[in-house]
Amino acid sequence: MAILDVSNAEAILKEYYSNQRVTQLTYKDCPFYALLPKHKDFFGDSYPLPMRVTNPQGASNTFSNAQAQKQASNYKKFSLTRVKDYSLASISTEAMLASETNAGAFLQLATAEIDGAIETMKRRMGWAIYGDGSGAIGSIVAEPAEAASTVVTFNNVEDIVKIEVGQTIQFRSGATVRSFDGTITSGLVSAVNRDSGSFTVAVAYTASGTIAANDTCNVVGDYNAKLSGLAAWIPSSAPGSTPFFGVDRSIDTTRLGGVRISSSGKPIEEALIDGARRIGREGLGNPNYVFTGFSRYAALDKSLGSKVRYKDVEVAGISFRGIEVSGPQGTMTVIPDRDCPENRMYLVDMSTLGLYSLKEPVMLLNQDGNKMLREASADALEVRVGGYFQLGNTSPGSSGVLVF
Repeated sequence: MAILDVSNAEAILKEYYSNQRVTQLTYKDCPFYALLPKHKDFFGDSYPLPMRVTNPQGASNTFSNAQAQKQASNYKKFSLTRVKDYSLASISTEAMLASETNAGAFLQLATAEIDGAIETMKRRMGWAIYGDGSGAIGSIVAEPAEAASTVVTFNNVEDIVKIEVGQTIQFRSGATVRSFDGTITSGLVSAVNRDSGSFTVAVAYTASGTIAANDTCNVVGDYNAKLSGLAAWIPSSAPGSTPFFGVDRSIDTTRLGGVRISSSGKPIEEALIDGARRIGREGLGNPNYVFTGFSRYAALDKSLGSKVRYKDVEVAGISFRGIEVSGPQGTMTVIPDRDCPENRMYLVDMSTLGLYSLKEPVMLLNQDGNKMLREASADALEVRVGGYFQLGNTSPGSSGVLVF
């Protein structure tokens, strides 16, 4: 039997981790990400997304006035810039040598770690595409108590799904980084309570600590480095004049920043119809998908009772079940997504959205031909998963958000 070495180990990984397998691993349980159209040609420094905001306005019932009042079409161009994201896995040299006479044993060993790295990348992508680009995982209820380790609780218990043991976390108030003891500003998550929405950071909190109520937390290195997700493209409040990918959206906050509707207290069916009606009124598009959290999806399912109509949607061999709801311009498929904030429902025209990436959005980074790299400071081999991408929208006014 041939001895397993780095060269044929890489050959095994290359065959096993085809683009199709990586795609299936990242699509599972991530419906919005899975259904997003993928554009894998993001070459160069930026990617232009032009759109016509208004048509020519040389119009009047009187010809001379039509001539005198001519105004050209108003075009804007979003110039997308890429963000980067990485997830790494290590395989110890000892473990590789121990399986050198059994390729199957090596594959089992390697895939456990590499699949885990891809899963981490998927989870990060899953919630980032709903976010605002800040990298904020959630805000906390109060300053922690002084103790040998730091325990905090999220204001929104649902945000706990973004926390994992082993993450390196920091807390912020805006751009200001908080400290645990006046000096230390980050620490490892050591325990998670998913029922209460709290987690523990393995750093002592002292009287000199500066963490405060409503501070946000993020993984170190993520602050303002995530892609601009739905919360950025379709914000819950009208966007101001600050350039967004080079565009001042305040000139038409709906066409350039989407439709937003306060839906607190409304029955979900009524809110959905109101949202679709408002988007239809703008005449820009027809929302064909609605993404929401599990709680609101379950409430819709229960409210429809025997009238419910289910629809299965399949992409790359992965199937997602949704509920069909009739809107003013056709049916919408409501799909639950664990990464969608529970107080939001996003009505989207999927034909206007896209994930723009430099080749595959999630891939093994092996462009130098090496699937594994020897680590400089550990007796191990490293496998790198990553991607270079950005979310884009060619017609933000074709989509909307319901705020509960």
